[in-house]
Amino acid sequence: MKPLSQMSREHRLLLLKFVCAFAWVDLQVHEAERSFVRRLVRRFGLDADDADQVEQWLLVSPSPGSVDPSDVPLEHRQAFIEAARAVIFADGEVDTEERQQLERLKAALGS
Repeated sequence: MKPLSQMSREHRLLLLKFVCAFAWVDLQVHEAERSFVRRLVRRFGLDADDADQVEQWLLVSPSPGSVDPSDVPLEHRQAFIEAARAVIFADGEVDTEERQQLERLKAALGS
């Protein structure tokens, strides 16, 4: 697995889109989940336009068709799974749907 710092801008945004989609699985984005996503944005050093895009995903869930596991590069699959897991645990509550979605992602990514 390549470190997050070696991801391209495109892959960083894709990871954040997945993370935001996972934050929306229970139909609400909790403050702890928002904080987690914002920490990733800072860690990635995104520019203002990209950061604004991520904020939009926190306001309105990315469309299901825009988070296709087949778009995830092989070398980053584990990072995507770990980030999705982290955001669903961020609020301290993991419901059945969140757990199922994580399992679906893991299966789709072959992990």
